[in-house]
Amino acid sequence: MKDVISQVHEWIKLVSQVGVGLIALGVVVEIVFGKGAIFGQSVIQNLSQIVSDIGGENGFVGLVAILLILAIFQRTR
Repeated sequence: MKDVISQVHEWIKLVSQVGVGLIALGVVVEIVFGKGAIFGQSVIQNLSQIVSDIGGENGFVGLVAILLILAIFQRTR
């Protein structure tokens, strides 16, 4: 049972890494080629919306929350 849980944990980590890589790729491509160049949507605008949704009106609290989540994610690698 422990091996199964370990394997599922590894799959979740891999999927998370692929997701973060796709987001980074989307941001770079959007900066170079313009809005909606890779995914048909504005990746930067979507990220800004997520930060403002988490942090309220000014978005700073959301940015801090996302940075904390990222720090926790990086620590577990």
